[in-house]
Amino acid sequence: MPDFESFTTSRLRLRRPRVEDAPAIFRAYASDPTVTRYLAWPRHRNVADSRAFVEFADAEWAAWPVGPYLIEDLETGGIIGSTGLAFETPDCASTGYVLAQREWGKGLASEALAGVLAQAERAGVGRITALCHVDHRNSRRVLEKAAFELEGILRRHSVFPNLEDPMPLDVALYVRPLRA
Repeated sequence: MPDFESFTTSRLRLRRPRVEDAPAIFRAYASDPTVTRYLAWPRHRNVADSRAFVEFADAEWAAWPVGPYLIEDLETGGIIGSTGLAFETPDCASTGYVLAQREWGKGLASEALAGVLAQAERAGVGRITALCHVDHRNSRRVLEKAAFELEGILRRHSVFPNLEDPMPLDVALYVRPLRA
């Protein structure tokens, strides 16, 4: 079986998280209210929350061939975000991405997503989904550039814990088949 724990793109290294990464995860992106605004997980309040993410990642990697990745700047080695796959079945997985605010607008989300899609294909995944808050235009554009298609709007589907409204909100469901 191929090794999926790390790979590089032209500007990034994507790798499995380690417990010693928790402080850098917290500082780089997970505690930033602007970065986490439209995410499905709560903003990290302390490094213990980031350690809990690493524990979650370990459980995903134990159950599936691919799991969460940290995104590192290939030049500096610094952690700048996260992405990966969350399997629903061996043939279907979901993805998402988050980048530190200082990295926005550089095409890095698109680059990381392309790498994750290649890993998913190598792992035999046939269908990738992504949920996105309907108002998160930049994230929706990243998905569309990566040939994801809008399958529909799921009404009152998800709570976004970092927004003021605790009610389930509409999300856009994007899908990309990886094989015909």
